[in-house]
Amino acid sequence: MTLLMILSALAGILTAPGRTIEDQSKDAARRPAEVLVFAGVQPGWRVGEYTPGGGYFTRLLSPAVGEEGRVYAWPPSEIVRLLPRHLSDAEANAKAAPLGNVIVLSGPNEQFAGPELLDLVFTAQNYHDLHTRFAPPGASAAFNAAVFRALKSGGLYVIVDHRGPADADAPDRLHRIDPSRVRAEVEAAGFRLEAQGALTAKPRDQPERSVFDPAVRGRTDQFMLRFRKP
Repeated sequence: MTLLMILSALAGILTAPGRTIEDQSKDAARRPAEVLVFAGVQPGWRVGEYTPGGGYFTRLLSPAVGEEGRVYAWPPSEIVRLLPRHLSDAEANAKAAPLGNVIVLSGPNEQFAGPELLDLVFTAQNYHDLHTRFAPPGASAAFNAAVFRALKSGGLYVIVDHRGPADADAPDRLHRIDPSRVRAEVEAAGFRLEAQGALTAKPRDQPERSVFDPAVRGRTDQFMLRFRKP
C-alpha cells in the first residue's frame, strides 16, 4: 500500500459516520492516525478491544477493519461489576456502528477471547487497571496469557497507556504505569516486543500527578508498545 493510499484510508477512518464531535475534540491529544498506523490495523482483521470505555477507539477500529472485519469489544466483568455503564456503553456503541461489525463480549480478565482467533488485541489507557486495588491478584499475568491464546500466530498486541513512575503502587495511585514494567509482564507471557513509540508524548506532563488531576487531564505523556505472538 502506497503512502497516498494509507493517508486516504486514514482520512476516511477519521471522518467515518458515527464519530462524535466529542471524539473529534480529542483527536489532537490522542493522535488516532498515528496510533492506528502503529497498530497496523488492516481491512478484514479480527480485533479484540479490551475495555472500550466510551468507544473512542471502537469508532475508529470499526471503519479501519471494514465491512469484512470484526471488532470484539470486551468490557471485563471485573469493571462492569463496579461500573455497569461500561457494558451498556459498549452495547450502545456496537448498535451505533455504521458498519455493524462491532460485537460486545464480556467476562473475567483471564477468559478474554474472541469466537475466532484474533489478528490484533488493542487496549488504550487501560492496562494499568490490571494493577489497581480492584483487580484480583495476578490479573496482569492471567490476562496476558489469555491474550496470547486469543491471538493467531503472528498476531499483534498493542498497548497504549499513561507513562508513570516505577513505583509499584503507581497504577492504583496515579492510574499510570512504567512501560518497562508492561514490557516485562507481556514478554513473560511469550510475546516479543516489535516496536515502541511515544507519539502521544507530552513533554510538559507531570508524572507524579494522577491522570484525573485537572492540571494534566487529557495532556498526559503516553507510550505505545507493539508486541507480536511468535
